[in-house]
This record gives sequence, structure tokens and C-alpha cells, in this order.
Amino acid sequence: MYKLVKEGSAEIFVPVEEKISKKLPVFYNPVMKLNRDITILLLRQFPPLSICDPMAASGIRAIRLTKELSFKSIIANDYNKKSFLLIKKNMKLNNVKFVVKNMDANLLLLNSNGFDFIDIDPFGTPNNFLDAAVKRISRRGILAVTATDTAALSGTYPKATLRKYWALPKKDAMMHETGLRILIRKIQLIGAQYEKALVPIFSYSKDHYFRVFLRCDKGKSYVDEIVKMHGMLDNAGPLWLGSLWDKRLVNKMHKSCIKGSLPLNSRIKKNNKNKELINFLKIIKEESKINAVGFYDIHEIVEKEKIREIMKKEVLMKKIKDNGFKAAETHFSGTGIRSDIPYGRLAAILKKG
Repeated sequence: MYKLVKEGSAEIFVPVEEKISKKLPVFYNPVMKLNRDITILLLRQFPPLSICDPMAASGIRAIRLTKELSFKSIIANDYNKKSFLLIKKNMKLNNVKFVVKNMDANLLLLNSNGFDFIDIDPFGTPNNFLDAAVKRISRRGILAVTATDTAALSGTYPKATLRKYWALPKKDAMMHETGLRILIRKIQLIGAQYEKALVPIFSYSKDHYFRVFLRCDKGKSYVDEIVKMHGMLDNAGPLWLGSLWDKRLVNKMHKSCIKGSLPLNSRIKKNNKNKELINFLKIIKEESKINAVGFYDIHEIVEKEKIREIMKKEVLMKKIKDNGFKAAETHFSGTGIRSDIPYGRLAAILKKG
């Protein structure tokens, strides 16, 4: 049984479900709307691209991209026959056209001439699709990767992390940033084999998943620079120690979001702004300005230093700035602050109150 749902500028048929799981005849998760919103917003900052969605499920992403974005071409694929038929049905419902395939995702990619944008968004680990995706991402193209196996990446199952991602995680206040950086390094190592340097331009942790967009630079020297940025962080890793964001891109995305509304479609009223997305981008915009790997968890420091009263986050950030350092909230944690201040100086400020 199917029902009609609206997301962005699209209306699609999706399975009626009591619980979201991979057992659905065709997978659709409304929680991932923000994931798709960010994808569209990011791609709007680039010239038209050739796009491949190898695991398209209901087709919602491809349909929204077609309606809300300028593009060269779009291919939507799913190995599931029911998904393939539903994508065609939803495409017709929305009066849009793109190529629809019913193939194994890896075979689709490997049999292609490559794409400017490939979106790897599976249920669970993206590992099985990384090699083919890296091989077929074009020079200066963008590879987007989602991982929903956050329990492994964040330290709940360290043996699984070692097997899947060739690194040791750490289950602490900073585990989501650590997990995201472990994921990035794994993708970069796959790229290094093919002399492709995959540089993060926008990364985040949200709900049950990690998401990273990487620009592909081709050449041995670029790869060598990437590998230099791999190392340990507080006994976790090896992981990516470079920036998680392209600051200019984040600023453009934030401005674009404020000016319009997602899906930034001319037919949608400008006062219908996506507040969740705007606030999320604002936090990332501010933390992207700070050149610091990891962040401080205030509750953790207060407990460690046996400080009786917790200072308000806003007051603490002002005091950090008054001491000549940078400070911002982090989207990774509600009790975290990203700053370039040394630990000792921060602890002293908290103790002084």
C-alpha cells in the first residue's frame, strides 16, 4: 500500500510504514529531508553537473534535483525492481524526465563514463560502493557519502570500526566528530589508490547519520598532501586532521538559504523559510571559521576539574573571545564549544567563573 507525500517541490508515492527499516518494499525516510535539502543547496553553488543517484529508492532525490536545480543530466538507479517501477511512476506524477535504470549500483557506475556528482546514500555502511564511486567521479567532481552505521564509527563497536574503516574510534563527548573524520580518511584512502585527492568541502553529523561532500582533485601531489593530514586525535584514529568545510562554500550556502527558502523554488513563497536548516547552517558557518580539530565539552571539563557551577555557554564564549581567542558553538554537541584556546586557559576561565 502506498501513500502520497510532499517534500520540497515534489509529490511522490511511498510505502505506508509503521517503522522505517530496510525491510520496506521501497525505502523512504522523511527524517532525511534535511539531507536532501542540504544536497540541493550545495549543488546550487556550482555550474550544472552530470548527476548519478545509484540507490534512488523512491526517486525523491532525483525528482527534487530535477525540479529544483539546473543540471546537465541525471541518472536514477535502483537494483530493486519495485523501486525502479515506483521511480518511473513518481517521475510521471511530477511531470519530469531523467534516465531511470534497474541495475546493481556498482555495475551502473563502472559501466558509465563517469559523473560530476555521485551520491552514495545507502542503508548502513557506504563501504561496498566507495571503490566504484571513486573510480567514476570526474576531475573536480563532487562525491557525496552518507554513513548510517554511526554506532561503529562512534565507538560502540570498535572491532567493527577497525574492520570496516581501518581505524580505532573513541566513545566520548567528541565521538561524532571523531567518527566523521574516520569515515573521511577511509574514503580518501580509496581515492589515493587512483591518484584522486578527495577534499571535504562540507561535512556534518545529524540524527542517525554522517554526511560528507568531497571535491576530487586529480594528481599524485594532491594525494600526497591529503595523506599528510592523516593522524591520531586523542588516541583515536588514524583519521582526517584537516578542515571539514570549505568556508566560502558554507557562507554561500547560508546566504542562499536566508535569501530564499528550501527548495529555493520560484513557486514557493519566500516567507516559507526552513528554520531548522538556516539555524543548522549558521552554527556550521561559525564553527568553520575556527581552525581547530575537535572541540571542548564543557560538562566534561567541569566534571574533570570539579567545578561547582557551569557557566552559560554564551558567557563562556564571550570570555574566551575577550582573552583573544576564537569560539563558536559546534553542531556536533549542544554542550560543546569549538575554540583555539588552550585547555589550561579554558579551565582557568571556568574556575574563575
